[in-house]
Amino acid sequence: MIAEKTTQAFQWTYNENDQEFALHGSLRPQNAEELSGCISELEHSVANVSGKFYVNVRRLVRMNNVAFQAFACKILDLVHGRSDLNVHVTTSSVVGWATRKFAVLETMSDKITVSEYDSEFYPGQSFVEDSEFIHVLRTQTKLTWHHEKDLLRKHGLKPGMQVADICCGIGDFAVLMQKEFSPDRLVALDHSKSSLDYARQVAADFGIKGIDYVFGDAADMLLEDDQFDFVTCRHSLQVFDRPELILKELFRICKPGGRVYVSNEKNSHCLGEPRGESIQWTYNEVAKLWHHFDMDIEIGPKSRRLMLEGGFEDVTIGSFMVTSTDGDPQGFADVIASWKNLFAGKMASERGDDAAFVERFAKGFDDHIFAALHPKGYAGWPIWVASGRKPL
Repeated sequence: MIAEKTTQAFQWTYNENDQEFALHGSLRPQNAEELSGCISELEHSVANVSGKFYVNVRRLVRMNNVAFQAFACKILDLVHGRSDLNVHVTTSSVVGWATRKFAVLETMSDKITVSEYDSEFYPGQSFVEDSEFIHVLRTQTKLTWHHEKDLLRKHGLKPGMQVADICCGIGDFAVLMQKEFSPDRLVALDHSKSSLDYARQVAADFGIKGIDYVFGDAADMLLEDDQFDFVTCRHSLQVFDRPELILKELFRICKPGGRVYVSNEKNSHCLGEPRGESIQWTYNEVAKLWHHFDMDIEIGPKSRRLMLEGGFEDVTIGSFMVTSTDGDPQGFADVIASWKNLFAGKMASERGDDAAFVERFAKGFDDHIFAALHPKGYAGWPIWVASGRKPL
């Protein structure tokens, strides 16, 4: 059972099944009495709970000292008065002040714990946030854009819409959408500060206006419900260990009748000739490597099922192949080389792979590059695209 209460500035919910009390929005009361209803609901929620009680402040965007003192004192009172109760406060690294404030409670009682929700949620974040990977991401977007600009139209993107690009990375896809479709509003959100810094610098250098770059957690965005006509999220569900949570947030911020557009890979279907057998072996191993880090680079064809299970209707799915014959074979080869450096380098090392495996693993990427650049060769990288409509 989920109970929910709302005031003008903030909301609170209680999920009985999860024993979780969540605060949302902006808590800036002039005095503690203004919070009496919320505090009373907190006390009522705890009354029938034993064991661990969760207080979720991940989407609390503001909180003044009056509010913090009121809630901190109440949480301390609860654990002091109940031998059978422990309280766990969940914050988000996106809202840095919350962790700093609530961490004080851990020093005041060993029955209170505080953790950042997203510190372990993104198992591959350290890999994709590497600033050295930025030029690779730009090349990848160049290779996919001439396919996607037509696909975006087919999936419903039109000029003048309210658009969000979630997990925007270095922001180049948002820039291309801005130029091609002239949205009325475009919000680009990502969890990587280095990527967003790069995106803002590019926008400033090239005089690109109209894109609002936002630092945020895609699984728990500080964006209001039902805002956007069209929401994109590219090559990102495959990075998260619980993609259904991302889809839930994409669904939430999309307007009823609007569409969510996602693209993902099935890396084991990368191909090339000559030397196809070596290439195939390596990309099968890529899938296993990502699985080791709780990521799924095979998720592409699963997108339809995930969207239908997430409540979307009119789900459309298809795929396209980026190839070495699309334009610049060297650009394609550069992308493969970056994959080799990341997968057969940093990721394989962290998994603890031995030298013999890494040598064979790396050779498959070299052979894929050979196929891409060979005058009679061919190399391909498949991508699945799906979109679904949020019901009216």
